[in-house]
Amino acid sequence: MTDEIHTDEPPDSRRKEKHPGTRTIGPVPNLEEHVKSDWWRGIFNSLYLKTDGDVVDDQQITRNEIDRITEVLHLEPDEKILDLCCGQGRHTLELVRRGYSVEGLDQSHYLIQRARSTAKKEGLPVRFREGDARRLPYRTDTHDVVLVLGNSFGYFDSVEEDLRILTELRRILKPRGRVLLDVADGEYLKEHFQARSWEWIDRTMFVCRERSLSLDARRLISREVITDVNKGVVADQFYAERLYTPEALRRLLEQAGFSSVTFHEIATESQRNQDLGMMERRHIVTAVVKKEWSTTKARGQGRAKHVAVMLGDPARPDALKPSCTFDDDDFYTIDQMKAALRELAGYRFTFFSRHETMIQDLAKLRGKVDYVFNLCDEGFNNDPRKELHVPALLEMLDIPYTGSGPQSLAFCYDKSLVRGVAKEMKIPVPDACFITPGDLTYDIGMKLPVIVKPNSGDSSYGITQKSIAYTIEELSDVINTLRTTLGYDRSLLVEEFLTGKDISVGIIGNPPGYCTVLPIIEEDYSALPPDLPRICGYEAKWLPDSPYWKIVSRPADLPEETEKAIVRCCLALFERLECRDYCRFDWRLDEHGNPKLLEVNPNPGWCWDGHLAKMAKYAGISYPEMLGRILKAAEERFGLEQERGGREAGKEPLPFDRTRQTA
Repeated sequence: MTDEIHTDEPPDSRRKEKHPGTRTIGPVPNLEEHVKSDWWRGIFNSLYLKTDGDVVDDQQITRNEIDRITEVLHLEPDEKILDLCCGQGRHTLELVRRGYSVEGLDQSHYLIQRARSTAKKEGLPVRFREGDARRLPYRTDTHDVVLVLGNSFGYFDSVEEDLRILTELRRILKPRGRVLLDVADGEYLKEHFQARSWEWIDRTMFVCRERSLSLDARRLISREVITDVNKGVVADQFYAERLYTPEALRRLLEQAGFSSVTFHEIATESQRNQDLGMMERRHIVTAVVKKEWSTTKARGQGRAKHVAVMLGDPARPDALKPSCTFDDDDFYTIDQMKAALRELAGYRFTFFSRHETMIQDLAKLRGKVDYVFNLCDEGFNNDPRKELHVPALLEMLDIPYTGSGPQSLAFCYDKSLVRGVAKEMKIPVPDACFITPGDLTYDIGMKLPVIVKPNSGDSSYGITQKSIAYTIEELSDVINTLRTTLGYDRSLLVEEFLTGKDISVGIIGNPPGYCTVLPIIEEDYSALPPDLPRICGYEAKWLPDSPYWKIVSRPADLPEETEKAIVRCCLALFERLECRDYCRFDWRLDEHGNPKLLEVNPNPGWCWDGHLAKMAKYAGISYPEMLGRILKAAEERFGLEQERGGREAGKEPLPFDRTRQTA
């Protein structure tokens, strides 16, 4: 990740915050003053696996811990287990190796990717998800056991936030479900923590640590200065963890609705056997939730949400398609989507695709459906310039709908406008020249080669292998050809042609609230003949007989810092351009590996074999679940908008958990 570039992120992994702006700040009199409330944001990376590797990266220690956990919980193979704050998945993977049904969830994109990579190498059937511990993506009463291991509890500034996590665990657990927390012995550490220490963590790196109690003596404040003998100081990190006494933890669990709270011993092992910090002495705590099945479970399925699905009109021409009409592939895609939606429990779908009566049909829907699933990316009457007309009509009829609104669609349909917004936000874009319909002469002001594309539009219409110009003469020919094809009333964009990795980023959710950044993918052009330009244009998406049809999308291999920067920019653009529920961002690296934004695609292609579905698949998310997540993202947004509306009208808002953030 993802990586996680969020606000109010959850502490779903381990510990540490890198001090910004400098490698070290030297001596400090008060450690607590340097700890940020979100110190755990985006810092669980390769350094974490080095500083804590003596415990968290030792397979024998993991096996011993799982032996103890299975003994304490009396786990059964058919029980559904969640390993929350799973990190790189060491406990999840070991449980799966032993035949248990486990899923891992963590907020750290880096660690989740490590977990997925290990599972893939070993061929293990396990799912890892990125998410927020305070807003879990699971239904009520679905899990038998939740594990919170590796001292991953107690990172927030307030006890109330920890309580919120426990309350969420109670919700997803079945009646008589069990929770197990692996936590530091706060009572012991308060009296015995090491104020200063240092140790080698490999042959060239060592870490120096400072510790002190917080002003209220309820948290242990730590600092780590990590030094490479060749590079010098590589990180200066401050973090804080709450020191729970057994009695305080018991009260918190009981307040969250748990009972039968029991403490068990567990040994901390380490090959280095040096400074173990918060892991020096721990205990595992188990508790049981005694509750009734939720109303929905008790009554069966409950009332299904009625969702109207808006589609393009197969009876009308579609200029973007090769045959200018819906073909067998289009109908197959629609059938795949309908089959996927049928797998989603709790919904009833009605499909609308006749645009001749769309206005009347939508007017009749008002008050009869919960909302509209807007999949009409063809636009009203299959006119892509009228894609925004469908949500505009829904706005006028006051019918809730999924996806971005008309303003966002208008923004992003104009590539030059998006470039301007990105540049204002200091987000890198390729050099470019905007050509208006009346321009007969132009000074592009950039080096060749360049790519010429329509300034407005989607589906890569007008972008082919012939869009690349290597000389001024070729550029003139490309512009004239495009004007002949598209019409002389269309503006064009001439961009520097980037030759690095061609990548896409998918987001489902609504930043800065809860959302999922899907694994970044890159286009693999290795099957293309060497004389063809490396682009994923119209041929790759619409022409099966083209060599470009052989292009495949694979998980992107990017430097960690590059990936973080790209995701940070995508999340910022998502908000700035008012995207909603789901979006795709296209980037390309230059010859030096520097990423530059190409396009922003709100309401991106939803088809079963599209880029968004490919990214979801690499995240372990099936096509039906991907569609379900888009629906859930919209439903959460509806709830927040309703709450805000209630406040503005002076009414009591509907119950809604506002502690949501990027996952």
